[in-house]
Amino acid sequence: MKTIPNNIPRNKGKLLSGKRKIRGALAMLLSALSVQGVWAAETIRVAIGTQDTTINCAAGGPLVRELKLLEKYLPHDGKYRDVVYDIQWESQPTGGQLNSKILNNQLDIVQMADFPSVIGAIAFDKAGTSVRSLYIATLSGGISGAGNAILVPTGSPVQSLSELKGKTISVPFVSTAHAMLLRAIQDLGWDPNKDVTIINQTPEVAGSALKAGQIDAHANFVPFGELFPFRGFARKIYDGSSTKVTTTHGIQTRSDFAEKHPEIVVAYLKATLEADRLYREDPEGYSEKLAKWTGIEPEVYYAFHGPQGIQSRDYTLKPEFVAAIKQAAETAKVLKKVDQDLDISKFVDDRFIRQAAKEFGYDYDARLKDYSPLPLAGKDFASGEKITDPKAAGQIWVTGESKVRLYKSVRGTFDALAQLEKEGKTARVTFVHDRETGLKLFADKVWYARSGRNLAAFLEKPKAEAWAKEHGGEVVAYSDARKPGTEPRPAKASR
Repeated sequence: MKTIPNNIPRNKGKLLSGKRKIRGALAMLLSALSVQGVWAAETIRVAIGTQDTTINCAAGGPLVRELKLLEKYLPHDGKYRDVVYDIQWESQPTGGQLNSKILNNQLDIVQMADFPSVIGAIAFDKAGTSVRSLYIATLSGGISGAGNAILVPTGSPVQSLSELKGKTISVPFVSTAHAMLLRAIQDLGWDPNKDVTIINQTPEVAGSALKAGQIDAHANFVPFGELFPFRGFARKIYDGSSTKVTTTHGIQTRSDFAEKHPEIVVAYLKATLEADRLYREDPEGYSEKLAKWTGIEPEVYYAFHGPQGIQSRDYTLKPEFVAAIKQAAETAKVLKKVDQDLDISKFVDDRFIRQAAKEFGYDYDARLKDYSPLPLAGKDFASGEKITDPKAAGQIWVTGESKVRLYKSVRGTFDALAQLEKEGKTARVTFVHDRETGLKLFADKVWYARSGRNLAAFLEKPKAEAWAKEHGGEVVAYSDARKPGTEPRPAKASR
């Protein structure tokens, strides 16, 4: 049996053995923490709220989420070198629901229209903390107000808003469509509290009510003004562009999140810029993908965001968009939805989108001055001629084809459609444009002023009648407009 040497105290031998055990245990613990990614790693939540069915949010929500573009741009150097990102996505049907989530610190970044965004910003101000809501970028907008709409049941005899006096109109309260409806009614000289009955209905409830004929009309925001008619149970009689009141959807963030992680906010905005670029390069392909992710038909996506679409995707905070946000705040106060003013100069903040654009290689100031929509680039599919007047053009998305065909005139579009049918082919959708406003329209849902073989398309029947009276001709529905027609006979010379 070995003995401990006399020059080493017995308790020191035990102490050394204990130290070795502690060091070993500590090494094992550090190794385990390192393997599990716990040691020295900070977890940062990036919680984003979007509205999948509100297709203005396409470039900020589903495209970024499904293509994992945020992951591509999140920083991983400097103070973010060892960070673990907890990316969370949530989709809600309305901006009001997103407002509640971001106010309660359950979301960091959200997307919604101008009207609910100011309601949310004022809620932050009233909370009494130093945290505010910041409106940091645009996603989509209609300078003239395009996108909001008023619908009637398919079988309704109503052809214009002026025929709805004394009727019941539903709308999602405190929405951009609500503001549009009130403006449209006031433009007619009506009292919204006496001349019509306005009730609150979400898009889902209103869709069922339109099918059942339980309401006379329904006002709504994107995409329902096109979605419900495309699905066949409603007809659009009024577009928000008639009010000339700008509408916009944009991105908001909590000020505390933006101050602590400005690089992450910029990274997210860069992801939205790439999403927009991808869609511009292949609107048909990404409309198909978005349909799978959101349940909204690709034809409806293309109507809004394709060439010469109903709205323009735009990341800049144009003066008109800022003015629309200010107007929304004033309207909300008039409606008694809020009881205090909003300082727009503190709410709208372009620092982050300017930085994102710079890092992405874009000229922010140049885009700020650019109001052009995605152009109808290309030539007439049949004749090869250049498209010179987008308002007179038409498009056909042929079943089984990946790209939409372009035609320089409505008559040329319908001639091509007839030829396709002779060949046994079908069209998924046919588009024309309102001759006055340029608004993109589903060809089978609108009116036409016809003179010989010349056709001009209009959303509203009274405007088609006015055009026909001024230019000569008659007003016809889609089925009659498709008939070949004849060239007008030259006038006989007087003797």
